[in-house]
Amino acid sequence: MPTTTRARADTVVPWALAAGTAAVYSLFAVLQWRLLESPSWDLGIFTQLAKAYAEPAAPVVTIKGEGFNLLGDHFHPLLVVLGPLYRLFPSGLTLLVLQALLLGLSVQPVTSVARELLGRARGTVLGVAYGLSWGLQGAVGAQFHEIALAVPLLAAALAAFLRGRWRAAALWAAPLVLVKEDLGLTAAALGAVMVWRAARGRHADWSSGGPRRLVWRSAQGRAGVLLLAWGVAWSVLAIVVILPALNPGGTWDYYDRLDPAADASLLVRVLTPGEKWVTLLLLVGAAGVVGATSPLVWLWLPTLAWRFVGNVPFYWGWDWHYSAVLMPVAAAALVDVVAGRGERTAGGPAPPPDRDPSARAAPPRAGADGWAGLGVAAALATTVLMTPVMPLGRLAEPVTYALPERHDAAMAAVEAVPPGATVETDIYLMAYLVPRAQVYWVGNTGNPAPDYVQLDTLRRTWPDRDITDAADLAEERHPGTDYALVLDSGGFQVARRVG
Repeated sequence: MPTTTRARADTVVPWALAAGTAAVYSLFAVLQWRLLESPSWDLGIFTQLAKAYAEPAAPVVTIKGEGFNLLGDHFHPLLVVLGPLYRLFPSGLTLLVLQALLLGLSVQPVTSVARELLGRARGTVLGVAYGLSWGLQGAVGAQFHEIALAVPLLAAALAAFLRGRWRAAALWAAPLVLVKEDLGLTAAALGAVMVWRAARGRHADWSSGGPRRLVWRSAQGRAGVLLLAWGVAWSVLAIVVILPALNPGGTWDYYDRLDPAADASLLVRVLTPGEKWVTLLLLVGAAGVVGATSPLVWLWLPTLAWRFVGNVPFYWGWDWHYSAVLMPVAAAALVDVVAGRGERTAGGPAPPPDRDPSARAAPPRAGADGWAGLGVAAALATTVLMTPVMPLGRLAEPVTYALPERHDAAMAAVEAVPPGATVETDIYLMAYLVPRAQVYWVGNTGNPAPDYVQLDTLRRTWPDRDITDAADLAEERHPGTDYALVLDSGGFQVARRVG
């Protein structure tokens, strides 16, 4: 293949995989929206946040409570970028498609660096395995979350790291602190890897403080120290100062989910139940097994720590969005090990860029070729084996493409709430109501009496009771008011305040 053709393929293939991944995830997002699926209230919350930023206004999300500033729940100021997009396309579907595009975008840096360091064929296969990995699929199925912004940032940071571009790696990782409060520790972990690698210079004299001097002399070490300090400082600042200052309760809301006074010892809490071991095994598989020996897996530790210490069962498994930020790390760790980046760049300057584009796709070092093939095969096998039980597996089912039986009734319930009204609702049509109304969650106490109450009476909001009349519930929740049913169709009810 001529050099110019190979160079063109090195540019086109990663972007083509990114576009294809984004298209598949966008298709699933659109179908999920048409199916009226609501795994949780989170899409409604983030849609209301985007609506506030679009005005522009403070991110007050009444779904969480009257006057609740969402920056007091999690620290994600980078989500301000949702405002302009929502202003153009005011819908919860906008956030779903945006997440699909961001996850697809992350495939480009991963595939590009994998093709450079593992060879074109293996790098392309790893790009596919990463793009459709179970962690990213879980994020798509769980609908929009702030981590959608973190995944491409991490992918770009790790690609720069593998190329020995330390400053670029630190700059790509630095904004993670503005995505979520715990991701500062993930950025710090990348800084720690850079410091450790810089201190491993083959001429370091451990008896005379040589590694310390070597760290400060190398660009990798300096960037790592700064990133380490930056990440830790922002996580501490967010959790100890900013979140309590903005939270109505004056605290970080998630301390109770990491309760150290629980009956079980810390070790028992981390190691049980077995579901956590399944998650770890799947992570090792995504890293091609051999990738688990790379120090880059240190970046897994902050996320796994709060998940496994936490007392929320949803944190422990593999089927929500919590593992999405771990997927770029898994792919990069595999490349790091089989391409020998630790040995080739430890303590020294970044390798010079290749002048000949065709040289960029050099295969792994001698002796690692077999490991590269096995590692990529293991990562691909993990993706293939998981896909039937993940969201994309549903694309093979005809029912996924059909409108649900109650679709028209649901849309009628949405349209029964006039634009600009206030409405209390359950989670099921919450995201669909946000663009047209001021939405409150019917499960909260302390909401003002709304103009409308909308419920899905066929699905439970309260596990211990069935609601058969939205007007009666509204009057029970707001004594002294009168409500009348204005719509009762297909299990969906809308009650309007009449007094």
